[in-house]
Amino acid sequence: MAKVLVIGAGGVSSVCVHKMAMNPEIFSDIHLASRTLAKCDAIAASVKERTGVAVATYQVDAEDVPALTALIERIGPKLVVNLALPYQDLPIMDACLAAGVDYLDTANYEPKDEAKFEYSWQWAYQDRFREKGLMALLGSGFDPGVTSVFAMWLKKHKLKTIRLLDILDCNGGDHGQAFATNFNPEINIREVTAPARHWAGGEWVETPAMSIRQSFEFEGVGPKNMYLMYHEELESLAKFLPELERGRFWMTFGDAYIQHLTVLQNVGMTRIDPVIYNGQEIVPLQFLAAVLPKPETLGPTTKGKTNIGDIATGEALDGSGEKTFYIYNICDHEDAFHETGNQAISYTTGVPAMIGAAMMLTGAWRGEGVFNMEQMDPDPFMAMLNTQGLPWQVKELPGPVEF
Repeated sequence: MAKVLVIGAGGVSSVCVHKMAMNPEIFSDIHLASRTLAKCDAIAASVKERTGVAVATYQVDAEDVPALTALIERIGPKLVVNLALPYQDLPIMDACLAAGVDYLDTANYEPKDEAKFEYSWQWAYQDRFREKGLMALLGSGFDPGVTSVFAMWLKKHKLKTIRLLDILDCNGGDHGQAFATNFNPEINIREVTAPARHWAGGEWVETPAMSIRQSFEFEGVGPKNMYLMYHEELESLAKFLPELERGRFWMTFGDAYIQHLTVLQNVGMTRIDPVIYNGQEIVPLQFLAAVLPKPETLGPTTKGKTNIGDIATGEALDGSGEKTFYIYNICDHEDAFHETGNQAISYTTGVPAMIGAAMMLTGAWRGEGVFNMEQMDPDPFMAMLNTQGLPWQVKELPGPVEF
């Protein structure tokens, strides 16, 4: 049993805190902080109503390292779970170092002024965390997170090597809105409009954003168009799977989403550089995020399922030659909302955040320094996915899937 501090009060945080409250044998004392106290209080009220567990709430600016350090020292948690924006990863890591507390997040650092996300900034903290005897676990969401654990489970139990790896992220949900993003609009649109990159032949291959499309039949959802994108787990997978010849990430988008996004791009609303309006500086994408529906409000109207998983090809562990396996989870938006008051996109990230925290707090995963999910034993994490609402399945395919 341990005390934990969660930072951030969006949909992912709501799911994570609800699930922590449902596991009191691990999370004995839950604290929640964000820039907006009212959001924390709303989550705490929902958790109290659904589980009877009280959550203490606080207001803090996560980018104010001294203030955050003081709050951490006052609360005295064993672990800080960062579910704020990726821009805030480094100051929160700084505060954890100053306060002497372990750290976990779900998405790697991204500077405010550039649509670029990579692990280099956080990997640079390795020595500082190790010297203090602290652990930082990066990317404990679904993708990144579960998709990396899926790959390492296949490598432990099915494949001696992974030569080809495709990560497929399908959201088959319908929220009834003309245009809305299922997680933070600013982060979502920055990701989607960035150039696509995939790993091939020992180097990164870059292609224009949304320029490569394929169709795939997703169990529980049906046929969907998916687009080649860059996603951060490709960077860590390429590092921790040295035999990987090709690694790609695909995400599904409906035609209406693409049409809206194209128009918004064409008129400059996805820009991240400031413009002057009425004598004030505004960032168009931040303004757009402010007027779009909040992801945490989409739960009541979202229906359908998500299907996220890995297709991996490599040398079989049993010596029977090359084999291909597909490992995936299907999550129902309405089931997720019924359990936590949030749709499945938040659920599929919030639950793995809770499980990663549980791995650290129970000692199932332990180390000193900065770690990615691929460096940990996948088995206890995979077992907990099955008991905490994200059951997975694995099937052998006839051969490599070429698309």
